[in-house]
Amino acid sequence: MQKKRILLIASYDGSLIRFRGDFIKSLIANGFDVFAAAPSFTEKYSQQIKDMGATPIEFNLQRTGLNPYKDFKSIQELKSVIRDNKIDLVFPYTVKPVIYGSMAANMCKVPVISLITGLGYAFTGLTTKARILQRFNETLYKLSIRKNKVIVFQNEDDYQLFLDRKIISKKQKVDFVSGSGVNLDKFSFKEKNASDKVSFLLVARLIEEKGIALYMKAAEILKAKYPKAEFHLIGSAETSPSAISEDEINRLHKEGTIVFHGKQYNIEEHLHNRDVFVLPSYYREGLPRTTLEACACGNPIITTDSVGCREAVKEGENGFLIEPRNLDALVKPMEYFITNPEKIKEMGINSRKYAEERFDVDIINKELNDLIKEVLS
Repeated sequence: MQKKRILLIASYDGSLIRFRGDFIKSLIANGFDVFAAAPSFTEKYSQQIKDMGATPIEFNLQRTGLNPYKDFKSIQELKSVIRDNKIDLVFPYTVKPVIYGSMAANMCKVPVISLITGLGYAFTGLTTKARILQRFNETLYKLSIRKNKVIVFQNEDDYQLFLDRKIISKKQKVDFVSGSGVNLDKFSFKEKNASDKVSFLLVARLIEEKGIALYMKAAEILKAKYPKAEFHLIGSAETSPSAISEDEINRLHKEGTIVFHGKQYNIEEHLHNRDVFVLPSYYREGLPRTTLEACACGNPIITTDSVGCREAVKEGENGFLIEPRNLDALVKPMEYFITNPEKIKEMGINSRKYAEERFDVDIINKELNDLIKEVLS
């Protein structure tokens, strides 16, 4: 019997490896032919997709901004990809792939399971531009996903927003998964040992909404009071309007206030070498992958009590939830760990247990595979 053909659609090639690599492998292990579509494939990622046993497909997509002509071309290209490869089911994730991939699949009468991985800047509603983008994206979502077989959410807040905004109805079939999951073998547990040199780590895009500026201010306050404490930052330069100034980051790095590592690929090693993971994001997250990885590695978590972020923390057990955009609220739990380093080991153990219970990539991939089989049957 011919294998069913699944098309994953991503907004950039690297995410297919970093966020969906284990999922692709699980689909292949379950007997599916997998096609992975993304714009501007690099030779490195294209080869990694092939090495897994899947087929990389490049299509044109303008990742940010609005250009009706280019966006229409993306839909047309995806229609051709679906038809030419006789795709049986389309699985898009992130905003533009979900919208344009769903439109293309619906035109081809091919079933879609769409994954809402977070609504990002457009749904923060913090600026006039964000509010305009929100209205526009709401309209596009309404046009594109109403006919999808299943819409998968990573948190209840996004589902409720889709209901409140009448993007979907209560009759629409939905499901929930705990993020993209984390490979518990790769992100292995390492027990923390108490010391007087407590180190913190933030890994994120270097944009305002991720709380980078807040973290740097907290580092300045705490470094002056506790010179032995360390404040590490990993991330690459951004072209976003809300990008953090590299000059400011480099100034604090040269002063010794923060340790800036730039872009890194061995995140698990950095998590093992640091004590506490911090993400003071007020971005509309799905369920941040970095917090799941930190849980798996045994780091206590400090993050915001906001959409997506709160899912990774059991308050007081494996970390603390703070009010978004509140400097004092961030400084307080960071200082707590500096003055109570013995708590790092205890909460780190709880983080790992939580990851094993809820965020194991094998559990999440099984749920998604079962969902795909159900739709195709």
